[in-house]
Amino acid sequence: MAAMFDLKTYLANGAHWIETELDRLVPAADVRPAALHAAMRHGLFAGGKRLRPLLCAACAEACGASRDAALFPAAAIECLHTYTLIHDDLPCMDDDDLRRGIPTCHKVYGEATALLAGDALQALAFQLAAQTPIAALDVVRELAAAAGSVGVVGGQVEDMLGERLPPDEDRLRFIQRHKTGDLIVCACRMGVLAAGGPAAALDAATRYAAAAGEAFQIADDLLNATATAEQLGKAVGTDAAREKTTAISVYGLDGAQRRLHDLIAESLAALADFPGKTAPLAALARHVADRKN
Repeated sequence: MAAMFDLKTYLANGAHWIETELDRLVPAADVRPAALHAAMRHGLFAGGKRLRPLLCAACAEACGASRDAALFPAAAIECLHTYTLIHDDLPCMDDDDLRRGIPTCHKVYGEATALLAGDALQALAFQLAAQTPIAALDVVRELAAAAGSVGVVGGQVEDMLGERLPPDEDRLRFIQRHKTGDLIVCACRMGVLAAGGPAAALDAATRYAAAAGEAFQIADDLLNATATAEQLGKAVGTDAAREKTTAISVYGLDGAQRRLHDLIAESLAALADFPGKTAPLAALARHVADRKN
């Protein structure tokens, strides 16, 4: 009988791996301009699940490569993701004071420096992606598509415009797909590309990540509605207060739970088309549904 996959150890080892590499790749906090680099590091090293770089690495592993093959795209996606969080927290957007249990970047360094720290992290993401040893141009194209107006930025705009409007499933699916899903799809596809994986694996990564990405956003919506601030490390109940378009507002609590579990099943079904080991990807998909923060 095969041993059960140890997700806790995989997450811990993976987080240590990517954080060690990010510490090496990102300018030190005392490098001039020190305030900017300190703000970038404040966002990057405030904790977090490191889900996107781990998905990138796991997809490389599912194509028979080592996680180190996906180092540069994994670091790139975490830099890009962190930039979106820093900007998302700004007063002109969600105006949040806490992120991962500590003050948000603009609360510590001021709005202007936080804005520029996000800009710098986005630029660094592309610099890192371009250093991928295999298929660097394809990796950069993936990152650019996920980052732009038809990717995460477009999703954020629809999320803001969807406040105080009647619940609408089409708008919800757009927000889920672009605000959250595109970076998760990008992370997985970049992992396959960095590993030199076959076309079938790239298609499998897309299907796996599209379902997992939507599930991740539904889980976020559920946690915002049901968790405590201590569990999440940030304010809760904010979606309802802002009358945002969420899985809760469209499907209700029970319907959102059902949709979440259907998506995880869809994500797991895609794993059959990878050529290598998929236990990490399966465990990460289940973790999306079961997480408490």
